[in-house]
Amino acid sequence: MKPSRLDRIIIEPGKCGRRPCIRGLRIRVTDIIGLLSVSSSRQEIIEDYPFLEENDILAALEYAAVQTDHAILIAA
Repeated sequence: MKPSRLDRIIIEPGKCGRRPCIRGLRIRVTDIIGLLSVSSSRQEIIEDYPFLEENDILAALEYAAVQTDHAILIAA
């Protein structure tokens, strides 16, 4: 079985208010998405947070995509 990037996303009691974090570190998925949303490049993020890897950033993007992919039910 091929490992998934999503395996890098961890939710732990007592860390970051149980919000999804990268590899159990104290940097949340939302932190990464926020940095990308203000035009920080992946390279800039890695330079600012040297403990992060390229696949951590891609995992955050993939996690956000999965979380927003749901059906919208509309009453007829």
